[in-house]
Amino acid sequence: GAYTISAEPEQGRVDAVILATGSEVHLAVGAQKLLQERKISVRVVSVISQELFRAQSPDYRDSVLPPAVTRRLAVEAGRSSSWFEFTGSQGAVMGIDRFGASAPGEVVMEKYGFTASHIAERVQQLLDQ
Repeated sequence: GAYTISAEPEQGRVDAVILATGSEVHLAVGAQKLLQERKISVRVVSVISQELFRAQSPDYRDSVLPPAVTRRLAVEAGRSSSWFEFTGSQGAVMGIDRFGASAPGEVVMEKYGFTASHIAERVQQLLDQ
């Protein structure tokens, strides 16, 4: 259902978690690299199936999303509603909860803020709260 696709650069220290699926995963990994330059240790989790992840054992879910790491950002170029379960009250979701736009894919993604730099800024905002 979900797994760590890119571990935190500082083993034993996870400042935040970015959850992503599909085409957003490479953006999350890019954001992780930008945050590493700021000495922020971020784990990137690929969520293939929320349903399957929910069915995993609590120990497995906690190993992927450590309960002590409350700064979490889900990145979904679609509806955001299902992600709040995984981000918690101190996390956030980048999603699209309105009718889409017509343009080449890269243009639309940038218009909605789906870039590595914008994701990194959102994580920084979570950490600054």
